[in-house]
Amino acid sequence: EYIIFMSATPGKYELGKSGGISAEQIIRPTGLVDPMVEIRPAKNQIDDLLGEIRKIIKKNGRVLVTTLTKRMAEDIAEYYNELGLKITYLHSEVDTVERFEILRQLRDGTFDVLVGINLLREGLDLPEVQLVAILDADKLGFLRDTRSLIQTIGRASRNVEGKAILYGDRISPAMKAAIDETDRRRNKQIKYNEENKITPQTIKKNILKSLSEGQEFKEKAVKKLRQSVHDKIKQLEKEGDIDIVVQYLEDKMFMAAKELRFEDAAYLRDKIKEIKKSNKIIV
Repeated sequence: EYIIFMSATPGKYELGKSGGISAEQIIRPTGLVDPMVEIRPAKNQIDDLLGEIRKIIKKNGRVLVTTLTKRMAEDIAEYYNELGLKITYLHSEVDTVERFEILRQLRDGTFDVLVGINLLREGLDLPEVQLVAILDADKLGFLRDTRSLIQTIGRASRNVEGKAILYGDRISPAMKAAIDETDRRRNKQIKYNEENKITPQTIKKNILKSLSEGQEFKEKAVKKLRQSVHDKIKQLEKEGDIDIVVQYLEDKMFMAAKELRFEDAAYLRDKIKEIKKSNKIIV
């Protein structure tokens, strides 16, 4: 039996099981590069970060701040709120619906800053984020290992203005490894962009009003695609040439992949396999 491990940041276990065989998928079709990373002293980190946040707000961007403890996240949110910032915090006790609402409000500008401990959970694909700040980045603790730092820094990679600031009194081994890996990926994407004349563009993503709206939007898109494919195949069926149908589906599949509509591309791929296997047109 064979198992394929898929991860943006594979750990030692996955890499060990691969027997030295692994494939990187670093290049982004959008041309977006991994963010620049700055290291700043932990002393006065709260006040220093305040200045950076205000710069981002002026550019209509959003900020993610990660702390070591829930208490620190609450205190920072309270302190910044008293200074007039639109800020909220995210913690493990927040349920799925409330979490979705907080992230939606961050995107639409109800809040400018989100502070929390674990910013690696699913659903944090936020194109508006221009700054990720990691407080006490040099401390040993939860989510301060190399893998977690790389992923947290990457939260700023959806925006062309994205950058990350790591606050610490020293450069820990985990920090150095995370920064080195981020720079390696960044340079690889920059080189690819230059060779292919690609100008990075911030990801464009609709702000959904609810979880159900997101599901409805996806279901409508899938239904629309399938109906379109069904109608086109019926039209081509009259010509009786399977190759023409396959070519049409392949063109649609590659276009979907190029537009990052991977679920649509997978559906079309399966349709092609189905037709080729039966050697007849299947509507």
